[in-house]
Amino acid sequence: MARKHASSTKHSAVLSAAAAALLALAGCAPASSPAPDTNGTATGTGTGSAPSPLPGSHVHGIAVSGETSQVLLATHDGLFDVTTAPATKIGGTNDLMGFTPGPSDGVFYASGHPGPGSDLPNPLGLLKTSDGGKTWEPLSRQGESDFHALTATQSGIVAFDGVLRTSPDGKTWTTVAADFAPAVLASHPDSTTVLATTQDGIQRSTDSGNTWTQLENGPVIQFAAFAHPAEAVGVEPDGTVHYSADAGETWTEHGRIDAEVMAIAALKGEDGRPWIWAATADGVMVSTDGGMIFRPADAD
Repeated sequence: MARKHASSTKHSAVLSAAAAALLALAGCAPASSPAPDTNGTATGTGTGSAPSPLPGSHVHGIAVSGETSQVLLATHDGLFDVTTAPATKIGGTNDLMGFTPGPSDGVFYASGHPGPGSDLPNPLGLLKTSDGGKTWEPLSRQGESDFHALTATQSGIVAFDGVLRTSPDGKTWTTVAADFAPAVLASHPDSTTVLATTQDGIQRSTDSGNTWTQLENGPVIQFAAFAHPAEAVGVEPDGTVHYSADAGETWTEHGRIDAEVMAIAALKGEDGRPWIWAATADGVMVSTDGGMIFRPADAD
């Protein structure tokens, strides 16, 4: 198990498909909620007769602990531990539209909307937990921002709520001039490099989101994650997986995820290759060979 914290230019038809998928992601709406059992575990019913393989009505983030191997899913219906079956709900029911790991194990940042019974303002602004999601501290922009794209860097937070913003502490914010709307923001807590996935391709920053350059010959990816400050992975709308050994400057096509992807996470494996987790419509998938082959995570 991993122990450290969790190509060519496309033709116009592929660009159009990617744009449609990214726009659809931005307009995501909640579906039916899972039915929690009396032990606080999720038994999701989905939209058909068969139980859903994932808790919550839609997944917006996935995180894997390099210390404990715990796998967490941030959903419309709250935060769930899916390390073992059935999934266990952590903390209250809030709609976690944005979610990202922080600089140490158990620290996460989130945004979205309050759930039933919550006394938090709508939208949530930026929240922080230091106990793995059991309790959340409001940091800033409560009642103002719903950060759908959110990531933590060595210098602080980069987030998007219709405007791209950076913050050194999650409390004070600077607006960044940007002519793109990111579907996903990805970085590593030990790095100042940030990737933004857009319908026109990858935007890349090397100064914690303050300035950006569009990658001219990279893939059009929908999801991105860092396994290490120098190693990134990305997934196209059609499930094609790409790998970068230079923090997103150049990319190599690897394998493919044959399911609808909702979020990805990556860690540096013991053998030096990135391990990649993907929350999909068919359940959580994992690759232990840098994205060449994926299998159900519960098959380990």
